[in-house]
Amino acid sequence: MKLKFIVTLIVMFFTQLDNAQNQPTTFYLIRHAEKADNSANPELSEAGLKRAENWSTILSDIKFDEVYSTNYKRTISTGTPTAEKNHKTIKIYDHKTFDASSFIKENLHKNVLVVGHSNTIPTLVNKLTGKTVYTDIDETDFGNLYIVMVNGDSVSCQLLKLP
Repeated sequence: MKLKFIVTLIVMFFTQLDNAQNQPTTFYLIRHAEKADNSANPELSEAGLKRAENWSTILSDIKFDEVYSTNYKRTISTGTPTAEKNHKTIKIYDHKTFDASSFIKENLHKNVLVVGHSNTIPTLVNKLTGKTVYTDIDETDFGNLYIVMVNGDSVSCQLLKLP
């Protein structure tokens, strides 16, 4: 729950920097949780299902306006607990055709969860920030939470790591 507290503090800090008339756009990006096997489109493992629930708990103080996922069982299952808590239907996106500018405009002034893969989430973060900072996530790492905040022309990013 320490991470939940840190996420809450970061959100509160960024929100305080903003005024009510100009709410920032905030993207929370995570990799799918642990998968059951190495097949083409696997379900989540028992540990993965627990992690998906844990993400939902960690992010429970955030009211999500949208939840996006790639069209794979493991990413959809990772985002489902958070989507359900926020009474949202998961929207499918294609990382291959992802356009950061359009995505930001479509989600202006919203809180958005994006679930992807070890080799796509860092790329999306780089596109959203306009900077090449992050590389692919190690195959054994399922605990990265990237927070990208867009406020006018200002873009900030924070990476938090959950074990």
